[in-house]
Parts: sequence; structure tokens; C-alpha cells
Amino acid sequence: MRVIVIASQKGGSGKTTLSGHLAVQAEAAGAGPVAIIDTDPQGSLAEWWNARQSTSPYFARATLDELEEDLTALAALGTKLAIIDTPPAITKAIQQVVHCADMVIVPIRPSPHDLRAAAATVELVEDIERPFVFVVNGATARAKITGDTAVTLSQYGTVAPVTLHQRVDFATSMIDGRTVMETAPESRSATEMTQLWDYVGIKLDKAVQRHGRALDTPGPGVPLAAGSEAPAPQATPRVPHIPLNTTAGRGEGRLRPHTTFGRRSYEEGRA
Repeated sequence: MRVIVIASQKGGSGKTTLSGHLAVQAEAAGAGPVAIIDTDPQGSLAEWWNARQSTSPYFARATLDELEEDLTALAALGTKLAIIDTPPAITKAIQQVVHCADMVIVPIRPSPHDLRAAAATVELVEDIERPFVFVVNGATARAKITGDTAVTLSQYGTVAPVTLHQRVDFATSMIDGRTVMETAPESRSATEMTQLWDYVGIKLDKAVQRHGRALDTPGPGVPLAAGSEAPAPQATPRVPHIPLNTTAGRGEGRLRPHTTFGRRSYEEGRA
């Protein structure tokens, strides 16, 4: 079984909408059975699933304390893909979730606030050495800031080539537990989500081939095999502060980083 975690420190980045839509599209594309897991105390993904008429993807109850065991049990039941929604925070609990990921998706809205908040998420994912991809979400069509956001992010990690644009049909489709692919299959939003899953599915396959399955590696609190040495204690990761210059007028909201993002500096990214 493969595991995708949707994570971002910033609230309102679209994690829940993305989780539900990717799960439905993955199932439709033949990547199922797909399970969704909601680790956000707000429970928005669970509420969406409870309003849903279709039985797929199915909802799996899991506890953070026993997440690895719960995921292993899901795999034993024949689940092929698990997609985990997370709360907008960077905590030890989120670290446990990310450790279980074969790939992490970081949704980013094109704004300086979202870019600054992404730093802590990237730091966490890089510390655990998990593959990740940025998804530009809630973008305004033909707005310069959308392109600038993608360019900025590309210097610090992989950016999905599919941008999800701000449209009301994404939100309205989820009112009764559906997705835009089900309510408006011919819409631009449905096309974007279909293309995004096609890309994510390929990236996920490559990540597993390259790094192996995350569930095959011991996580926090998992006993080491006899004869193994415990790793040296790690210092608490330093979350970098990443101010961005936003210039209005001529720059039309151009985003220009001038300090470190994740583990690479701006100058290193340009090299």
C-alpha cells in the first residue's frame, strides 16, 4: 500500500478539498481501493465523507498513536492507497504522520503568507527525508503572482505542472459529499484535478521505486531490531523565517525570497 500525506502549516490552503478530490480521482483511475484518513480534529474530511452517497473511497478511522499499525492493517485488507489529511500545524503528531508518507503534497495558495508558512512544512518533510511536491492551489487565472509563486517554489522543490484555479465549483461540489469530477465532469476544474492525479500517480510510483515504502522503515517509537544501534538524538529542527518582498504596481505582486527556504538558499537555487 502507498501513502500520500497532504500537509501544510497554513490553514485554508485547501488540504481537505485536495484530499477528497485526489482520493476520488485515484479510485476512478484504477488506483484503488483507496482509503482516506482524517487526522484534523476539525473533522472536515470525515464530514464530507459522511455526506457522500458513494462507498468509495472508503473512510478509515485511525489514531495517531497507532497510525503505522492502522496503516499496516489497511494494507492487509487489500487497500492500495491511503490519503491522509492533516491539521494546519507543525507538531510531533504531524511528524508521525509524515513519517508514514511515501510522498507529501504541500498545497500552496499564491500569496506571501502561504509561502512563508510553507517553510516549516518543508523543514519537517526534509528532516524526515520524504519526497514532496508543491501544488499551487486557489490560483487566479492569468495573474502574475500565480506564475511568480510557481517560479519561487520551483527553486526549493518540485512543483506540480498542474495549477488548481480558484473556482466556486470545487467548494459547491463537496456540499453533498461529491467532487467536481462528479458534479461537473466536463468542467475545467475536473480536467485540472484529473491531470493532477495523473501527475501525482506517476510521481508516487517513482518515489516508491526509488526510496521503498515508508511503512517498511521504523518510525518514532518502533523498537529496533536486535543488534541495531539507536540513532543519535536529533536537535529540534530550526524553522527558518522566510520573509518575501512583495512589490505592488510595476511588479504586480512579484514574490522575491531573500533568505533561506528549507535547506537551500536563494542563491543556491539560482546556481
